[in-house]
Amino acid sequence: MTEQNDIETLQNLEKAYHNLFNEVNKVIIGQDEVVKEVLISIFSRGHCLLVGVPGLAKTLLVSTISQVLGLDFNRIQFTPDLMPSDIIGTEILDENRKFKFVKGPLFTNFVLADEINRTPPKTQAALLEAMQERSVTAAGTSYQLAQPFFVMATQNPIEQEGTYPLPEAQLDRFMFNITVDYPKYKDEIEIVKSTTSGRKIELNKVLTAQDIINFQNLIAKIPVNDNVIEYAVKLVGKTRPQSEFASEDVRKYIEWGAGPRASQYLIIGAKTHAALKGKFSPDIEDVQAVALPILRHRISKNYKAEAEGLSVESIIKSLF
Repeated sequence: MTEQNDIETLQNLEKAYHNLFNEVNKVIIGQDEVVKEVLISIFSRGHCLLVGVPGLAKTLLVSTISQVLGLDFNRIQFTPDLMPSDIIGTEILDENRKFKFVKGPLFTNFVLADEINRTPPKTQAALLEAMQERSVTAAGTSYQLAQPFFVMATQNPIEQEGTYPLPEAQLDRFMFNITVDYPKYKDEIEIVKSTTSGRKIELNKVLTAQDIINFQNLIAKIPVNDNVIEYAVKLVGKTRPQSEFASEDVRKYIEWGAGPRASQYLIIGAKTHAALKGKFSPDIEDVQAVALPILRHRISKNYKAEAEGLSVESIIKSLF
């Protein structure tokens, strides 16, 4: 694309983002920050982990966004007896006595992995390959997944009995860890009114799959000043207790910090955050805007922080 075309595409992205936001807000009330972070991850080619108690419309959020984006959507309920073949697909004998591969629910644009920590590591690992490589392997053959491809996984932070906690390597594959909190009083009144009136809400499709791919390619080309990259790398370095940039609190309360993938995601997320606001290049404020959901699941606090009731979020905010 020419530079003029890039400017026009950036302007179209800003308009499309506002239209997307308005359409999603017809159904999802009072979760503006969550919606914004999910949309940033989509345009950044990232995956999201949504953490919240049951009943906060996490599933509804994902299905609503997939509708307004014009994407195919599949929901997978993760259970302790779910096997890799249940999500990837399996080979069967057809009527000609030849093996035929039947695709599983991963072969779609938008996957909701509901309660991902309830399934065994073997199935979690199968999802991990799909997230990282955007392909799956069955019976020695590799199959490419649809483009664009996103995984939105949900996790219940309360019930941990009978669960398989996600290992750090898999957590690191998620661009954002988004906390879905209870709605405010006024928002909850609106939610109850809209969901108990029998009124059907019509959603308009704002983008196509190809539009999303075009916007993703544009964001990848956005230039970033060296001082912004240096700030992002230094910010991640501050989370590591052994780093020269680490504060006294980090050395005291953090077991281990974020890895280089966090620095990469900070820059990609900052570029997207800037583009959605119509800016031609991200600044330090854009990095800070995406830092919390990117760093939240990449830092582990120690027993001292647990004993003193310190949260990872409060430690991250102190690094700004």
